[in-house]
Amino acid sequence: MTRPFIAKTPDDMPSREDLLSRSGLEFMQAVAAGKLSGPPIAGLLNYRLHQVETGRVAFRGTPLFEHTNPMSGVHGGWYGTLLDSCMACAVMTMVPRGQYYTTLEFRINIARALPLGTEIEALGEVQHIGRSTGIARGELRGVADGRLYATGSTTCLIMGSPAA
Repeated sequence: MTRPFIAKTPDDMPSREDLLSRSGLEFMQAVAAGKLSGPPIAGLLNYRLHQVETGRVAFRGTPLFEHTNPMSGVHGGWYGTLLDSCMACAVMTMVPRGQYYTTLEFRINIARALPLGTEIEALGEVQHIGRSTGIARGELRGVADGRLYATGSTTCLIMGSPAA
């Protein structure tokens, strides 16, 4: 897989036409192939799209010092952002052309502290897809050791009109 590029300016971001002219799977595959940019938050939080399949998306990332809280641990927002990304993008892979999604709610459960410099995989998998909502679950696991660091669940709202 080509390493996706990260948007540096608003002009780098995919247009609404780029989004709506593809199915969600085609859109995510274009990002994975580097044909469309990934979001700037991925650069800020040091993660990248790793794998895209129907109903399943994985990101990989490594927390850095910049991602710590006042107690020198990895901030819960880092866990949450990676889980929100993988779960919601898994839903996106099942959205028809002409539609898109937004996260309605997500929940995370942190199982253990994540040491700085530990590469993780954030894996999101769809559990349900309907006309107006999608539900997915996610896990953060260490790439080297497979240890579970956090789990999550999400409900996404599917919007727009499917292309005819």
